[in-house]
Amino acid sequence: MKLNRIYRKQLIKSDINNVWKYFSSPVNLPEITPGWLNFKIISGVPEKMYEGLVIEYRVSPFLNMKVKWITEITYVKEPYFFVDEQRFGPYRFWHHKHFFEETNDGNVLMTDEVHYIAPLNFLTGAVISKKLNDIFNYRHNKIEEIFNRERL
Repeated sequence: MKLNRIYRKQLIKSDINNVWKYFSSPVNLPEITPGWLNFKIISGVPEKMYEGLVIEYRVSPFLNMKVKWITEITYVKEPYFFVDEQRFGPYRFWHHKHFFEETNDGNVLMTDEVHYIAPLNFLTGAVISKKLNDIFNYRHNKIEEIFNRERL
């Protein structure tokens, strides 16, 4: 059983309060998730997350097979940090830390750190890690569009 890690950083051209408002709202998650994942929140969610919030999703990560994914927000330090952890779902283990740090020029450096264990070890390198990298690449590009593209 191998513990895998994803580590990503992205500069967001906005102030920390706007960035926090966007990322702390579970209703924005589908916007930064690729369509091929068929991601859907199936539980009611508040506009703003809080410690202990349990969210139920449905995803189709492989061959259009629907999988329930239940996560809990286990720690929140507004506007700098939150953690989501899988309670039930496609991974043996999922722990995702989100950090937001103000930069000297008034922007925000966002850092994601995910530790996960794939459902089957042999899938990790071949399929799971590629899919997760594709998801985080998509997310990076969407965040660029939302926050970093010049508005006309």
